[in-house]
Amino acid sequence: MKPMRLLILAAVSLAVPAALPQQPPAQPAYAGFDRNRYPGDAALPELRKHFAFTGYWLTNPPGETGNTWAGKRATLLAQGFGFLVVANGRLDKEILRAAKQAKPSAALAREDAAAAVAAARREGFPAATIVFLDQEEGGALLPEQAAYLLAWTEAVAASDFRPGVYASGQPVANGLGPDGRPATITTIQDIRARVAAGHLHQVAFWVAQDACPPAPGCVLQAPPPDASGTPNAAAWQFAQSPRRKSITQACGKTYASDGNCDTPAPARFDVDLSSAPTPDPSHGR
Repeated sequence: MKPMRLLILAAVSLAVPAALPQQPPAQPAYAGFDRNRYPGDAALPELRKHFAFTGYWLTNPPGETGNTWAGKRATLLAQGFGFLVVANGRLDKEILRAAKQAKPSAALAREDAAAAVAAARREGFPAATIVFLDQEEGGALLPEQAAYLLAWTEAVAASDFRPGVYASGQPVANGLGPDGRPATITTIQDIRARVAAGHLHQVAFWVAQDACPPAPGCVLQAPPPDASGTPNAAAWQFAQSPRRKSITQACGKTYASDGNCDTPAPARFDVDLSSAPTPDPSHGR
């Protein structure tokens, strides 16, 4: 009887997996980097060993008086890089300053969007490339910020390019919820709600969320973008240079001693790291 019992158990164990629902395939994840200053042509072959795509500035990056990425698309394309195409947005103080000078938020946004679209065409990016607006300030948008951002995305949507936004996926306090308990919001949640309420064009999102967890820190193994906490993101920036110490304590050892996220030797560049479900998140090849 003992051999028979073993035979029956074996048959049952073989039958069970076929009855279980199949697990969905793991989300693909490709690694990319971005930085305000172009790393130089000579560094590209080494960087390409580790990264599938790169951020590509169409305008002067934050804090810069020039754009060293201009004219480099063909060089990057020849090395096999995909792209996250990005244009600098306005800080709230800039939007308010323009309003005092009789330029409403929407008018300023349309000017900036036209400049970004012209730069994308000049750089040779194909139609339907996603151009991301760099929204640096987090939390729920102030009225003038929302007016600027949504006018910018709508203006890009009216061109032959597609609108995207780089914004925070870091939850911040947002008063009390319907149940009376403290609530949180992310900038991307706020933007998505405004887009839906206004029946506006679809917007792609490059989520900035470097808190550990969910971020793994400065590591080359790209995490799946859905792990960021923002579903359906086009890309997830999971490490920044320099790191924000208050939210990266759990992964601080993955960063360099100066707090930056460095690429492997011999390149050694301070970078931000992102992951995406495609090697060309802006579809800019």
